[in-house]
Amino acid sequence: MDSSLCSDLESSGRPSRRDVTILCLEMARDSADLASDYQFWLQKLSVWEQSSTKETQQDTCLHLSRFQEFLKQMYEFLKEMDSNAILERFPTIGQLLAKACWNPLISAYDESQKFIIWCLCCLMNKEPQTPGESQLNSWIRSLLSHILSTIRFNMKEVGLFTEILGYEPVDYYPSLLKNMVLSLVSELRESHLNGLNTQSRMAPERMMSLSQVCVPLVTLPDFEPLVEALLTYHGREPQEVLSPEFFEAVNEAVLSKKMILPASSVVSLWFRHLPSLERATLHLFEKLFSSERHCLREMECCIKESLLPQAACHPAIFRIVDEMFRVVLLETDGAPEVLAALRVFTWCLAEALGRENKQVKFALKTYFPYGAPSLTAVLSQRPDAIPRSHRLQPLLHVSQLLREAVEDHTRGSPRDAFESWFLFAHFGGWVDLAVEQLLRMEADPPEGLLWLLVFYYSPQDGSQQRAQTMVELKALLGRLLTLLRDGQHRCCNP
Repeated sequence: MDSSLCSDLESSGRPSRRDVTILCLEMARDSADLASDYQFWLQKLSVWEQSSTKETQQDTCLHLSRFQEFLKQMYEFLKEMDSNAILERFPTIGQLLAKACWNPLISAYDESQKFIIWCLCCLMNKEPQTPGESQLNSWIRSLLSHILSTIRFNMKEVGLFTEILGYEPVDYYPSLLKNMVLSLVSELRESHLNGLNTQSRMAPERMMSLSQVCVPLVTLPDFEPLVEALLTYHGREPQEVLSPEFFEAVNEAVLSKKMILPASSVVSLWFRHLPSLERATLHLFEKLFSSERHCLREMECCIKESLLPQAACHPAIFRIVDEMFRVVLLETDGAPEVLAALRVFTWCLAEALGRENKQVKFALKTYFPYGAPSLTAVLSQRPDAIPRSHRLQPLLHVSQLLREAVEDHTRGSPRDAFESWFLFAHFGGWVDLAVEQLLRMEADPPEGLLWLLVFYYSPQDGSQQRAQTMVELKALLGRLLTLLRDGQHRCCNP
């Protein structure tokens, strides 16, 4: 490769071949270092497990910070792999984590417990296909039950108690996990009901810690009640008490259909964490605007399934989703599929508002603050509900209001024109109605209907260009109607 070309690539910010080689060597070295550390800590844990002398305990305490750092590095490595790849790379990782899990000095140290839980969850096979994978999941759940139970209970006392009752660990641990989750859910609900009673409320620090522990556990069915309770908990703290990582983990699980939550919980998630709402909207756009074309009915099913229309009943959420539609429309120059999606989304929103309350809780101005209130009120009516014989006058009224908003130079501006068009684009049913009326007319078409169509499909045009397009459209419409009449005549008189 020419040396000048290499220097150009490096100066432009793109990685050179040398940079890529160095990066690959560093990744290989990190992997080798982790494998070496893995063997070291596996041997250490075996020694600590076999002896409980004072010297062994001292040695454990001296190494706790280093071992926690190892667990953190291990988790960063494991989270990029699936369960089978992990077991192939580290066949004895279950032994290592189990030994760490049962060592009280390790599980009690700082954040070690959290990293052990996260590593264990990386081993979970979300969709076990074989008896071996199901057995592994069951074994991991028993370890999770044990380490989570140490948060509140002395396991020696628990063991003696269950032994007296005649329970085997295999029977006891799943019930313990379930009961712990239910206990935390009850505590959250009581804390929520206590309101201003600060002594009875769960501390924000504990809420944050609890949400962080749940990050790798959100897709486990046993934890769904706790996830739901955390999402719907509303304290009176000025700042969010749940971790962003928790919101992101739940959102990704919902979008990938790895967990199913009540609609109210999902709406609460998006209301409390803006990045999750934006990610959900982008996820919907990816499905709607893929290379595969969708009919309006398919779009409607996809949009309703996303739960975004139900969430958008709250104006704050609607304005964010609507703004993202605006950006996509501008970037695609008003692509037909984007216009269709915006129109269907508005239908679904109207349906959701109707189901939520017969009387809209918020004024239309709250949803569409940039449009004229009179125009918004007219457009929000269902055009297909108007009797056929009475459709022309409402269409001409819509055209008049839009034209006044767009071409009134005393108060109009390019921004006003775009905002009027963007408002109109939400209610594309009026355009269909205008086309239907034009194709049914035997006399000259009204100028208002021609203007409405031209403005919808070419909102960027000025007044003079729009007038010229209306003349061309009228001529084209005349020829089309003539062809239609000739075709009908031939059919009637073969």
